Amino acid sequence: MPDMATLAPPGKEKGRRQRSPGSRPTPPSHQGVARPGLGWALPATLFFALFAIVPLVLVAVLSFTSWSGLGSPEFAGLDNWVKLAHDPVMIKSLWLSVLLTALGVATQTPLSLLLGVWAAGPQRNRAVLSAVFFVPLLLSATAVSVLWRALLDPNFGVPAQARWLFGDGNLLGSRTGAIGVLVLVSTWQFTPLHALIYQGATRAIPTVLYQAAAIDGAGTVRQFFHITLPQLRNSIITSVILMVVGGLTTFDTVLILTQGGPGTDTTISAFYMYQKAFKGFEFGAGAAIALLLVLVATVISLIVVRVSGYDKMAGTREGL
Repeated sequence: MPDMATLAPPGKEKGRRQRSPGSRPTPPSHQGVARPGLGWALPATLFFALFAIVPLVLVAVLSFTSWSGLGSPEFAGLDNWVKLAHDPVMIKSLWLSVLLTALGVATQTPLSLLLGVWAAGPQRNRAVLSAVFFVPLLLSATAVSVLWRALLDPNFGVPAQARWLFGDGNLLGSRTGAIGVLVLVSTWQFTPLHALIYQGATRAIPTVLYQAAAIDGAGTVRQFFHITLPQLRNSIITSVILMVVGGLTTFDTVLILTQGGPGTDTTISAFYMYQKAFKGFEFGAGAAIALLLVLVATVISLIVVRVSGYDKMAGTREGL
């Protein structure tokens, strides 16, 4: 009768280890995989603490003081916060900030989503057209605002040449027109950024999902709504959070295009903070507005994360 060892598959007996009954198998060695230590995170932690945490703490302390920029700040307690709570301009500016942010999300999300999904495709001339669409990313917000202010000038800009469409041409002279211009400019400037996010996320979707859907008879539109959108859920949430934070902190566009006008119809919270601190020399009140904006942006972002389930970081590749 042949020995049982001679019946083992080739190559198996050589790597087999003898262990006594009841002993536990030796776990595999991970000597070749070195996990990064805390020292790797130290530079980023110090950078974030120096340029984010420390300034935020100083702003929080300054919001409880009275300071005109000269001398030493004097402790004022909750005076700045009480005044802001009863300031009609502050309440209106906060509402305008939320309104502009909501309009920005409503316009930029579908445009950037469609543009990003299209840019991820294999069609001809895609690279050239994508480069043209992404030109606004190369310009600063100040340059974009100056450009659009020149284009929309009621005397020498486009409205002056098409009064049959724009009337008197002063689009920034009414509340509706000014808000519409701000939404238009922000959409033109930041849509390419979010489209770039969707382009990268779309290219990460496995093609096997589309192949299976095509075999089942699903067309392009059905594949978009049943495959592409669900797979881009986390990217959409990330994009929306960036839009919320960016919309609530918009400042230079309002400063150059509308100056908060007409009247106070476009005086958003960030611009009102600038007026309080650097024009009214009420740095304590300006710090309180800045801290309030941070709190509002944080609360809205947390709500979006909680409602969407993004905090659970569930994978989107259920079909694999």
